[in-house]
Amino acid sequence: MVKKIAVFWLFLGLGFIYPARGIYADEVVRIAVLQEAPSFYLQIKGAFEIQDESGRQVYKGKNLKKRLIKADSGKIILPGALLNLVRLKVVPKSGYAYINNRLYRGRVSIIPRENARFLVVNELDLENYLRGILCNEIAPWWPLDALKAQAVVARTYALYQKQFTKNKDFDLTSDIYSQVYGGKTSEKWRSNRAVDLTKGEILTFKGNLFPAYYHAACGGHTEDAGMLWKVDLAPLKGVRCGFCAGSPHFKWQAEISSGEIKSKLSAKGFKIDYFDEIEIASLNPSGRINELEIKGADNSLVISAKDFRQALGPNI
Repeated sequence: MVKKIAVFWLFLGLGFIYPARGIYADEVVRIAVLQEAPSFYLQIKGAFEIQDESGRQVYKGKNLKKRLIKADSGKIILPGALLNLVRLKVVPKSGYAYINNRLYRGRVSIIPRENARFLVVNELDLENYLRGILCNEIAPWWPLDALKAQAVVARTYALYQKQFTKNKDFDLTSDIYSQVYGGKTSEKWRSNRAVDLTKGEILTFKGNLFPAYYHAACGGHTEDAGMLWKVDLAPLKGVRCGFCAGSPHFKWQAEISSGEIKSKLSAKGFKIDYFDEIEIASLNPSGRINELEIKGADNSLVISAKDFRQALGPNI
């Protein structure tokens, strides 16, 4: 179904009002729910089948009890069968799949990686994907119109990102680097209603999908998207914003040792020996740090704040 609208949507976290126009039919998205996992628990309620990479059925059953799938075993042991651990797809026929005790709609692809690790991908329709993220990205008790606005933004973001993943094994991750997705386990009635009431509605800009980046708190000034993602559009220019001043994430502080910083940077390919000082190298127009200089005894490293933040991880 294609739905066309001409409505102004306001999403406070973005700091701008812009017309939305839905032009897309239902889509399927692929979400990486586990990456580099050495093992995981799989359980299936209802009838299901397992397919190989060609789509050929290699197993069928009903109500698979919870079992540990290990990447280094080379096999998946099922009732009455022993499957080689190759690229497989679990297709529930009348129920759902559980991955590590979390319930998921749609199909689940099990993709072996190097070094005895798994990539586990949940494939489902876009609207059901939105049901699994909305209450993780906005408080479900907020006004319904706010939830509807978030649904439109999240739907647009997913479709925008999908444009660049045709040759990849997944379209989005399930964490803060895409949108926080918790499967059917995360669904709430009010957020599901917001998804239903906006079905098929998206944001466009000059006839194209809008890159609908958003965040929980802006710290008093939204960031220019061109500084982070090289997206140079007028609606995504940074502006002053006081809407999130009451957020616990408006200002924060954290402590981390120099040894841990060195270790995390090295894991991302940034090489630096012993260092005793980190200085601000440059600021961007919003007043945020653009680059840092990490000074050592014999060498120094200039790194973008974005790369530094990603290396340290989302919990710092």
